[in-house]
Amino acid sequence: MKVQIITFLLIAPFCLIAQPDQPVEEWSGKTILLIGGHPDDDHQSHGTLAMLKDHGNEVYILTLTTGNVGTKDPNISRNQLSIIRRQEQLAAMEAIGLSEDNYINLGYDDGRVEYADKEEVIGKLVYHIRRLKPNVLMAFDPGYNYQVWQKSDHRAAAYLAADAARAAEWRLLYEGQIIHDGLEAHLIDEYLFYGGNVDDKNTMVDITNYADQRIEAGMKYISQWSSGWDNYRGPDLSDYPQEDQETLRSRITRRIKVEDGKSFESFRYYKGIPDLLGHGPRH
Repeated sequence: MKVQIITFLLIAPFCLIAQPDQPVEEWSGKTILLIGGHPDDDHQSHGTLAMLKDHGNEVYILTLTTGNVGTKDPNISRNQLSIIRRQEQLAAMEAIGLSEDNYINLGYDDGRVEYADKEEVIGKLVYHIRRLKPNVLMAFDPGYNYQVWQKSDHRAAAYLAADAARAAEWRLLYEGQIIHDGLEAHLIDEYLFYGGNVDDKNTMVDITNYADQRIEAGMKYISQWSSGWDNYRGPDLSDYPQEDQETLRSRITRRIKVEDGKSFESFRYYKGIPDLLGHGPRH
């Protein structure tokens, strides 16, 4: 019994759902790395990303796939769709103040990340973590207490990001990066997880002043969220029916959480070692 009590006391502080010492709205001077599966996975964080960039933080977006599968338009090839999705993501990033210099795409096929060589993918993620040295990792929530993802690429992106964060801190893992590339082991100790279960969210970020940027960024994903899904007419919304434009804007606007006249994005915030980022009370 004594051993069990001591073990609990040692582990318990890391298992608590922490709140940021400083509200996310006040962060500055940090480096933020967001890892997503597809070219639109960062959208649900666009308001927060725009705010962080505006407040003097370095923000990078790393996307695992080219998004080269998700369309119902029979006239688009995978290569064409890859180009379209890249253009859309860069346009969305520009709308929130980020440039192509802040963009990384690992080039995997949409829908196939879970079947890629995990050692290879994690090595690439570790490389960029060690190169950029982020203070904060934003990613799909890998789960608090239990697995939450059913969609293949989202599930893979969540777990690969978590595994890479864990590996990046150990100098004897992927040591070639340290010996030959001049990189250093790097520990990330703050996380903002998006997606996942609503009940697990513990941090709301006020994006009221950046909601319009989030909407404008979302409007760039024409091939995914408009009739361009079935019949892609190009990157200019004026080439689409007027009602299509109105529907797209309304759809994006409805996704923003609004309370008392303010707009918010919700996350699960965690601070601590990567090994315990999914720990919590068992239900």
